[in-house]
Amino acid sequence: MGLDNVAVQWPRTGRFYEPVDPKEFADFLTIAENAPPHAAPAAALAKNIARSATVHATPYTEVVDLLFGLEGVLYATEHAIEDEDPVIDPDGCAWLAGGLEKFVAGHAPLGDVVTFDTVAQVMRTALSQARHADKELRWLQTRLDALRDEHGNPPQWQFSLLEIEVLARFYRRCTERGFAVYADY
Repeated sequence: MGLDNVAVQWPRTGRFYEPVDPKEFADFLTIAENAPPHAAPAAALAKNIARSATVHATPYTEVVDLLFGLEGVLYATEHAIEDEDPVIDPDGCAWLAGGLEKFVAGHAPLGDVVTFDTVAQVMRTALSQARHADKELRWLQTRLDALRDEHGNPPQWQFSLLEIEVLARFYRRCTERGFAVYADY
């Protein structure tokens, strides 16, 4: 099945979270219609968001976890299952949108294709300016090494920059309109 991030009304008013009407994301169809041919996955993502207010998030989990330095970000697993529903509140959506927007801006000089190597390059550039750059860069290298398979091969990420931008826009829209995101898996 995989992971879906579903826009829901915040706060929950009953026993269950109410899904957001996809009309709240109708303008994402414009992104899909204007996407260049090489960005077909971005167009498909935007179209799915416009039709269902949902991101099929499985393909993005590893890259988002790496970018944010945490595990299970899109699964909303920062709390124990018995303590809380798997929901990213509007403030969490703002945090996600902001981080993804910064990544998109940092990646723009590298072109439109987002791969393991380009993600690493953007992160190295950002972390090299950190207060404790050496420590941060060692941490990053450990994370990058952990993502490699037993033969030392990196994950085969191949996203368009527009695809990551569409993902950022989804979380930004949730923030702006006070929606949360339910992690359905």
